[in-house]
Parts: sequence; C-alpha cells; structure tokens
Amino acid sequence: MSANEDYLAKRQLKKGAGGWILLAGLGVSYVISGDFAGWNFGIAQAGWGGFVIAALLMGGMYFALVLSLAEMSAAIPTAGGGSSFARQAMGPLGGYIAGLSVLIEYALAPAAVVIFIGSAVHELTGFNGPLVYAVFYLVFVGIHIYGAGEALKAMMVISALAIVAIVLTSVTLVPEFDATRLFDIVPEGSGNSFLPFGYYGVWAALPFAMWLFLAVEGVPLAAEEAKDPAKDIPRATIGAMLILTVTAVLVVVLLAGAAGAQLIGSSAVPLVDALKTTGHSHVAILVNILGLAGLIASFFSTIFGYSRLTFALSRAGYLPAKLSLTSKRKVPVRALVFPAIIGFLISLSGQGDLILAMAVVGATVSYALMSASHIVLRIKQPNLPRPYKTPGGIVTSGLALLLSLVALTGVFAYNEHAFLYTMALLLVGVGYYFLTGKHKRVAKSAEEEFALLAQAEIELES
Repeated sequence: MSANEDYLAKRQLKKGAGGWILLAGLGVSYVISGDFAGWNFGIAQAGWGGFVIAALLMGGMYFALVLSLAEMSAAIPTAGGGSSFARQAMGPLGGYIAGLSVLIEYALAPAAVVIFIGSAVHELTGFNGPLVYAVFYLVFVGIHIYGAGEALKAMMVISALAIVAIVLTSVTLVPEFDATRLFDIVPEGSGNSFLPFGYYGVWAALPFAMWLFLAVEGVPLAAEEAKDPAKDIPRATIGAMLILTVTAVLVVVLLAGAAGAQLIGSSAVPLVDALKTTGHSHVAILVNILGLAGLIASFFSTIFGYSRLTFALSRAGYLPAKLSLTSKRKVPVRALVFPAIIGFLISLSGQGDLILAMAVVGATVSYALMSASHIVLRIKQPNLPRPYKTPGGIVTSGLALLLSLVALTGVFAYNEHAFLYTMALLLVGVGYYFLTGKHKRVAKSAEEEFALLAQAEIELES
C-alpha cells in the first residue's frame, strides 16, 4: 500500500450508515428550528405580504440550489459536499473557499442555536448559561462519536417531534384563521396593507426568509455514509426541501392569520404566542416543550455537518491532517471535538443573533460558489457521469446564483457588522491557505483525490 493509500485508509467513514429516508431526516433536522423562531421577524421588516414575496424568492433559490446539488452530489459523492464540487469546477482555491464558507456556517450555527436552547431550557427549568451549553455539546457530540447510524436515527426522531409540534399548532389554529389579520400592520409612507414598508422591506426581509430553509444544502455532506449515494443524496435533498416547504407554508400563513401579523412579527416564540393569543394555553405549553426538540434537532445535525466538512477539508490537506483521523467505528472524532470546543467558547459571548447572522453570510457565499460550480462543470465536463440531472440545467443553477447574490446584499442590509466580521474570517482563512494549506494538499486535483479514495477502499476490502 502506498503512502497516500495508507493515509486515506486511516480516514474512512462508515459506508451505508443511512438510506435516503434517514438522510432526508438529516436535511429536515438542519433547518427545522428556523420554523420555530427567527423567520417571523421578517414580517416586522416587510409586512406579511412583503415577507411572502421574500420567502418565495428564497424558496426559489433553495429549490434551484438543491436541484443543482442533487446532480453534483450524485456525480461527486464525497463528504466535502460543496467544497468538493467547487474544487473540481474551480480548482484547489475555489474548493477551499467554498469549504471555508460552509464551515463558517456550520461551525457558527451550533454556537448560536445552543444559546437559543439555553433560553428555552431557562423557560422550562430556570437553568441557563455555560453549564447548559456545555452539557448539550457533550451529550450530542458524544452521540455522534458513538456512530453515524445511531446519530442519524436520533436526529430523525427529534425532527419528527418538532414536526408534530408544527402540525399540532396548525390544526389548532385553522379554526382561528382570519385573512384580515394578515394585513393588520399599519403602512408607512407610500406603503399599502400588502407592502406596508414598500419593496425595501422585502429586501430587508430576505435573511429572515432564508431561516425557513437555511442549511438544507448540508445533506451531501453525508454522501460517503449513504447506502447508495448516487440515488440516496438526490432523493434525500429534494425530499427534505419538499417537507420544509410544507412546514414553512403552515407557519407563515396560519400563525399570522390566527394571531395577527403585527404580533407574530415581534414574537420571540411565535408558535407559542399564537396559541396563547387564541386561547389555547394548554396546547402552547406542549408546543413549547416540543419546540425545544426543533432547536435540538438543528443543533445536533449541524454538529454532524461541521464534523464531516472538517474531516473532508483535513483529509484533502487544507486543514491539519490529524483532524481527519477516524476511530475504529469510522467516526471523525477530532473533527467533532475541536470545532465543538471553539463553538462552545463562541457561545459564551451570548450573541446568538450576531453569530447566526454571520452563519447566514457564510451560507450565501457558499451558495454562490456551489451554483457557479454546477454551471462550470456542465460547461467544462459535459461527459462527467451524472446519475441524476438537474431539471433546467444551467438555467436552474444560474437562477440559484443570481438569487444567492441578491440574498447576500440583503444580509448586508440587515446586519453590516455580521457581514464584515464574516468577510474578515474568510480573509484570514484564505491567508492560512496561501501560507500553509496550499502546500499540504494530498492530491493536486479533485479527480486525483477521488481516485486515491477509490483505491484505498479497494485495498481495505481485499
């Protein structure tokens, strides 16, 4: 066995840990907490009608993106996800920047979500703070260390509880629905009841609309652990997006229609407040408890996401090589633990909103790069085997690229500090690449890395 093959043999994930249903559950887990809080502040920015326009735009962006990712993940099924796609399309630097952008999103998101979990735990028990954050990191990183299959099954159960909360809320609120309540925000200036703050409000609401789907693009990070990556990843990615579209429609329409757009637009816990306002306090208590499951699902799944991406970037040589070593259970333990320590330290700032906004900036940068990768691969490598092909081809990925750039400007309009801090992180990361990572790559190209991986697998099986 050559040195490269020996290197990769020590960096193998567990094949066949999950089929497409479990992976679709992973996609829902990434996102589901966004249905419980955060998105609704977009109503305060744009009114209900303006937020619906923003949600349709961002929903279109995500659908176009996941259809593009479905093609690339079937053709290039590796744990690097968007990083691997960009590397094959744009070379090592493009792959690194795409990976770094996604890593910023997935490493910061758990730090933000654990702060929100702390607030939810405080409401239920009176406890909060660093000890609560540490307990959640220890427990859920520990489950991931135990095994990928077990982690995916646990995420599926937790996500199901969160969906139960959304369905229960929706069924309870249907009799309370009154369309006039959707437009109870008083217009300003030349605004009207549908767009009380004009089209500027729609622009400012874009980042909040993203919260209904943010991180669903992480399903391809599980490609090396899928039973049949070429079939499972496209099915899981598209399936998760369809489920999330249904839950988004339920919360956006029914909450404001039952409790009023003005109240929902300023609520920290919109599902609970909608139930309380309409006289369903007992259901509100149950939904509040189940809502914690939604936060936990996103926390749990983004830990999975950052670990697989850290593993892939390390294995490729972009990050220190020891981070990609896997255990006897074929779990990237160090890729789970070290980012968790960093995330925990970041969570001590208590700045959940700022941290999440920075994660959104990283996400939008990665969306632009992944969409562009689809276009470049279609042009440069038309004969690349594609078990699944994106409907609409580069028109679809072009739409995703355009809308991702629009979304990036919306994030800047919402929180310029988060935008600038994230760009600073990206510059530091690029500086690291030129100083160190550039010179330690395991393979000169993506194709060479994939060939080495395949050879290492053959060696292990023989």
